[in-house]
Amino acid sequence: MPSPHNSPRRVSCTPANLARVSGARLDRRQAITVFAAGCAWLWLSGMASRRSAIATEQPRANNGLVAIAPGVFVHTGRHATFTPDNAGDVSNATVVVGERAIAVIDTGGSHTAGKALRAAISAVSPLPVAYVINTHMHPDHVLGNAAFRSSDTVFVAHHKMARALAARAERYLEAARASLGEAAFAGTAIVLPSQHVTSPTSIDLGGRILRLEPQPTAHTDNDLVVVDETTGTIIFGDLVFDGHTPALDGSILGWQTVLASWSERPAARIVPGHGPASLAWPAGGTATRRYLAAVTHDVRAMIARGTTLAEAMSTAAQGERDHWELFDDFHARNVAAAYAELEWE
Repeated sequence: MPSPHNSPRRVSCTPANLARVSGARLDRRQAITVFAAGCAWLWLSGMASRRSAIATEQPRANNGLVAIAPGVFVHTGRHATFTPDNAGDVSNATVVVGERAIAVIDTGGSHTAGKALRAAISAVSPLPVAYVINTHMHPDHVLGNAAFRSSDTVFVAHHKMARALAARAERYLEAARASLGEAAFAGTAIVLPSQHVTSPTSIDLGGRILRLEPQPTAHTDNDLVVVDETTGTIIFGDLVFDGHTPALDGSILGWQTVLASWSERPAARIVPGHGPASLAWPAGGTATRRYLAAVTHDVRAMIARGTTLAEAMSTAAQGERDHWELFDDFHARNVAAAYAELEWE
């Protein structure tokens, strides 16, 4: 994503506006960068298509936790952008209970969502939440952190996340407040990690080891995979989407490489960042890999033919449309990001 010092709100995320930007006094790469920033702002703020977001909202699951394996519980977020009604509860959160302590992996998109998750956890176990682990920096996964702040809780993330999240903090909070409204936003704050994972690291919850593995640039440049060694469960965060259109904020080539590598590793089940509570592996990654491959194939071919970015955004990988929700909210931006990356291979 471009620097937060750009002014992305000046550009609407449509191919027509891209054409206007491309005609300004910017070289080709600058035009793509500025436009991608505009699309990214719309994605973060949840304003890309409010009508689409409302149409795809699902009934609340009572903030319940679904047991997917012994001591492993998942709260599933709805497929929507941020609205006052959903309080940013639009991504999956995982809870792992050991003999001495609990780890929470991702916390939702607001203090309200995080507080509801914490209440659900207390109904499962009286043990303390010793760790909050974020799989990456995106606001729908980290803005619930504030509900877990405690002198006894360690916040853990990829070593690149703190800098990336700090750089976007003001914009994330501004966008969340605008999309959620004051009531749902109340109490929301940025909580940066205090433990930075630079290489595979283990956390002991008491009779239960979690292995944390930082990834090279893929969905973002700060993706962290969590493996519960006791049950063979892998928590992938947004490296895997199911139902919800993937969102590219890193490297489309790197993302495919990471998923290909993980597909060779066995797992009893995985937890996607968006989708059902659990999926089989490696079958559960097939849809994400297919989508990324389709975007890569079409964008490469269009670049070779000299197709404009605006046209690529309107036509690339349209065969994927019927497989995903929120396609119009995320797909054009993904194509723009892929175009910027692949044009300079």
